[in-house]
Amino acid sequence: MLRKAAILLTFFMVAPAMAEPFIIAHRGASGERPEHTLAGYERAIDQGADYIEPDLVLTSDGILVARHENEIGGTTDVADHPEFAARRTTKAIDGQSITGWFTEDFTLAELRTLRARERLPQLRPANSRFNDLYLIPTFEEILKLVRAKEAETGRRIGLYPETKHPGYFAGIGLPHQAPLLDLLSRYGYQTEADPVFIQSFEVGNLKALRAVSRLRLIQLVDSEGGPADAPGTSYADMMAIQGLKQIADYADGIGLPAAMVLTPEGATGLVVRAHDAGLQVHVWTLRMENDFLPPAFQRPDDPQGRGDFAGYVQAIARTGVDALFSDFPKQARAALNPVP
Repeated sequence: MLRKAAILLTFFMVAPAMAEPFIIAHRGASGERPEHTLAGYERAIDQGADYIEPDLVLTSDGILVARHENEIGGTTDVADHPEFAARRTTKAIDGQSITGWFTEDFTLAELRTLRARERLPQLRPANSRFNDLYLIPTFEEILKLVRAKEAETGRRIGLYPETKHPGYFAGIGLPHQAPLLDLLSRYGYQTEADPVFIQSFEVGNLKALRAVSRLRLIQLVDSEGGPADAPGTSYADMMAIQGLKQIADYADGIGLPAAMVLTPEGATGLVVRAHDAGLQVHVWTLRMENDFLPPAFQRPDDPQGRGDFAGYVQAIARTGVDALFSDFPKQARAALNPVP
């Protein structure tokens, strides 16, 4: 363990200086407020996040709303509503059997009777004091918030929406593409010059978006598995040189776990290969808690259960990534710009 930590420290000290990556507030300032709430997004903006990230799913009446998943049992008070008890069901989503309540079984008006809750109360008990205060926001409300905060602050604020399970939603007659592009266009987001990235773990919807839109696109990948809409393709193959070149035909960058660019042995070289293919590299998700940090950056004796977050952010930045997702945008910014 000590040897691996020393390797990482040496990498951090000798790696050349890179341009500072921009910060994407993962589901808002979700380390301090329940995720995907207007309060969480506004806090992230106030803390200096360059982009905010809404994960988008749809209601039965075709409205885009922000939830990490279409199953909402863990992030709302829906279980406390007896009028919706019969809506609890089991579905196959991208090959996985999931039991709970699903946004596509609710109208927007019905979702408006629910309130958001902290998804990780064991790790973030302080966030639970905000339970039941906030509505599930629509994507249009998020756009209006961004416009209002831009007028207040005088700076552009980026949007980084993710289409969640687009193949599944298209299969039940609720595709993302038309309502997403329509809303973005109505609020002035139309070209690659606008501060928008649209991301997806699937391939088909990104290719369809590229055919009709100039907005920037990000192919998400994971350390295992492959796209739900391309069962013969693995994410590992997509990260090979030829796979990266193929992604560059329809996307502007890749979004991947931080562990794919930095291991205990040092940088993996994936950032360089992706840049050579003409792709940006955005990594997810940097969190302060020991549970989410690599062993070399954990602090088991910390009373808050947090580790050397600043050191981890700086080490990731040294790999040359173009952007990083964090639940803690304020602390990520401070790590990138430490006080002398």
